[in-house]
Amino acid sequence: MRRLLLTCSTLGLLCSPSLYAQDLKVVSTMKPITMIVQELTQGVTSTETLLPAGASPHDYALRPSDARKLNDADLVIWVGPELERFLTKILEDKENVLTLTEQDSIHFRHYGEAHDEHAGHDHDDHGHDDHAGHDHDDHDHHGHSHDGIDPHLWLGPEQAVQAAQVITDKLVALDPAHKDKFEANLVNFIDEVKTAMVAIEQTLTPVVDRGYFVFHDGYGYFEEQFGLNNLGHFTVEPDRRPGAKTLISIRNSLKDQHAHCVFSEPQFSPAVVDSVVRGTGVNIGTLDPMGTDIAYGDGSYVEFLQTLGNSFSQCLKSE
Repeated sequence: MRRLLLTCSTLGLLCSPSLYAQDLKVVSTMKPITMIVQELTQGVTSTETLLPAGASPHDYALRPSDARKLNDADLVIWVGPELERFLTKILEDKENVLTLTEQDSIHFRHYGEAHDEHAGHDHDDHGHDDHAGHDHDDHDHHGHSHDGIDPHLWLGPEQAVQAAQVITDKLVALDPAHKDKFEANLVNFIDEVKTAMVAIEQTLTPVVDRGYFVFHDGYGYFEEQFGLNNLGHFTVEPDRRPGAKTLISIRNSLKDQHAHCVFSEPQFSPAVVDSVVRGTGVNIGTLDPMGTDIAYGDGSYVEFLQTLGNSFSQCLKSE
């Protein structure tokens, strides 16, 4: 079907949009983005995820099968070079690529600006050097720099809604025959997210004043949305064990700040987390920014947000 459609396009003939829609292939880079896209394409077409479950966009190595998937796609949706740097070259000349960080209608956070004030600290306030012992060169080869746009937009409900609007506009442009369906899906998605935001706010209100630390500065959108009290962050790669200097710095910071919780991510070794908090009286929690254990399907993005809210609440309310 694709070959026929390309031939029609080449000859300047009109091809049925409904025929094209049957062959519409949408690829998004990461599971949380796919969960949003699936809500918008429901009843029209399906979408694929480039990265395997549990893979980090910060250090992923593109495989030949991934390149074929991207080349065959009618629409590729990625966050942008601020996050998936490994895709920059292969996508630079490709048509029908939607780069979310280039969209003016999405309200992005920027590292080094207001979010530091919200977090209640300067980088040097906790007795550690530049995020617990890592230098700026170390940040760069983690896969994104902690300057400029914060690319973790899917962790912000408002940003997810704004991204959904942009994605819907692109889907309509590619497949105008299903405009009404795409737009109806968008309305449903927005309603579900707004309802979830009210419930999450009720869950988190009792713990908004309780401080905590995260290893990775990736939760700012969610934290700002719900007014959470992030005391500090440490940019440690999920697949890298922190060195002794880093562990000592984190422990000192925890004692100084009287935090209620330290949040790890699924990729972190529990032994490392235990060694950081041992003797501090601080709780251990887990935040999964990739929604690893959430099944794809109707309402999966809202479930992702609710799970994140519950993770914060459960750890912070524990004494």
